[in-house]
Amino acid sequence: MPIALDNLRVGRRYLLINQGEVRQLEIMARLNGDNFKVKDLDTLELYTIEELLRWGKGKDYDIEEIR
Repeated sequence: MPIALDNLRVGRRYLLINQGEVRQLEIMARLNGDNFKVKDLDTLELYTIEELLRWGKGKDYDIEEIR
């Protein structure tokens, strides 16, 4: 079961699976509401959660903390 977006914490790392894409993310800052600035740990690019979920949540949507 995926973690709710409002339970994400700054400085922690998460595995995001959505619509066939798998990304390892680190939460950099909380912007507003359920939107966060995140860093992709594979490419080091910066995104927002809204950008990653812009096209909706697929059947495979999951987000879990990486320990």
